[in-house]
Amino acid sequence: MIAGKIIAGLLGLSVAGPVGVLIGVYIGHQFDKGLGGLRPMSAEQQAEVKERFFETVFGLLGHLAKADGRVSESEIALAEALMGKMGLTAPHRKKAIELFKSGTQSSFSIDASMDRFMAVCGRQNNLKRALLDYLVSLAIADGELHQAEQDVLRKIAGRLGFSPALFDKFIAMVKAQSQFKESGTGGGFRQPASADKLQAAYTALGVDSAQSDSQIKRAYRKLISANHPDKLIGQGMPEDMVKLATERTQEIQTAYELVVASRK
Repeated sequence: MIAGKIIAGLLGLSVAGPVGVLIGVYIGHQFDKGLGGLRPMSAEQQAEVKERFFETVFGLLGHLAKADGRVSESEIALAEALMGKMGLTAPHRKKAIELFKSGTQSSFSIDASMDRFMAVCGRQNNLKRALLDYLVSLAIADGELHQAEQDVLRKIAGRLGFSPALFDKFIAMVKAQSQFKESGTGGGFRQPASADKLQAAYTALGVDSAQSDSQIKRAYRKLISANHPDKLIGQGMPEDMVKLATERTQEIQTAYELVVASRK
């Protein structure tokens, strides 16, 4: 795609001469690059993204479970529970178990796995976020994030483009969101929340109590959009893996409702 480069280059020439051409071509390149990312994927591309996302998730889950040197029975049970929560079909569940086992092998390489993932899914920001979300969910499922697990997650997050500060914030948000599992009220909050619960709600949204209503609402909408099942499927997430994302949107919704209620 070169239309943006040509148009911006000509505009730059008319305004600032040769130097303007260079500036215009650069701006046009960024426009073309962004426009290219908006083009819908072909059926073949979407199938490739689905396969790569699936393989990466379960391979890394196995590697994460082995982070402390061995895979315990409880870690296997947690992984199986996570697979059940995802709502995988029987064939996908069988393949997921095989991938999980391959991730526990000493020959498994995080770098090789992430290279393959980024080559196919690197432009799908919501999928990158969802990948890290799945991994963090397993790591904290036992109520504790061990140092070895955190080291693996930090390396993966770095490959996904998360800065150390953003990774720490993401971990805190996922932990907080998990406190709102199956706790939706459906009809609003009738009793004032404890200070700890309210703080968890703010953390789940990635905001603090000093921010304005509009800022908090904007953060909430951004999170809902990033975890929206239809959007994730459109970017290439397998249809039988969106259940966890659906639960995440419910947790975010509940946290937001609590914050709104506390401000009335």
